[in-house]
Amino acid sequence: MKQALIRHLSGCLTTERLELFESKLEQRTRYLTLVLEDIFQPQNASAVVRTADCFGLQEIYVVENRNRFVVDREIAMGASKWIDIMKFNGKDNNTMEAITHLRQKGYRIVGTSPHENGVNLEDYDLTKGKVALFMGTELSGISSLIKQEADEFLKIPMYGFTESLNISVSAAIILHDLTHRLRFHSQVDWHLTPDEREEIKLNWLRHSIKSSALIEERFLNMAARS
Repeated sequence: MKQALIRHLSGCLTTERLELFESKLEQRTRYLTLVLEDIFQPQNASAVVRTADCFGLQEIYVVENRNRFVVDREIAMGASKWIDIMKFNGKDNNTMEAITHLRQKGYRIVGTSPHENGVNLEDYDLTKGKVALFMGTELSGISSLIKQEADEFLKIPMYGFTESLNISVSAAIILHDLTHRLRFHSQVDWHLTPDEREEIKLNWLRHSIKSSALIEERFLNMAARS
């Protein structure tokens, strides 16, 4: 039924638009993901969403313990339509909930921090499994819980007096390096599965077609009667 629905909705878009979807799906990955903990500035949150989309990440995770994650549409430039934003905000300890969830999905928990045991970005090993990069605020960085639970630490080498970068700048530097190396890495299967591609394409179609919910409802009703 999902494939039939995709074919039906695809008839509402141009061939060029559908070809663009396929080319972007070919470059999408869930091998890398970002986890943003308590980001309180909408400008930074929105810039990170835009960056994640630009480098082909399909989903990011958001932890809301104290601060609500708000996306500014003008800064994000519509990126939130194309990537999945998964939020953890319903527990007493949302950070631990996110860590547990990601570990169950096979991710390494990686703290981005100038940690004394951190690996320099250019030396980070991508072959050991999927990577969840935890990022905190400029003011305090990642929380003590992440520092305690992290499997590894990754850091951007810096040589000036300032000790940290803006979170959106950090995300851009890290994702540029890791996604570039990932795409040329013969030992890592970073592509989406066929089922993932179908599900994402269906969501993109829904976001792209005016009154898609009504069109889908009519299609499903017709399919049920046939």
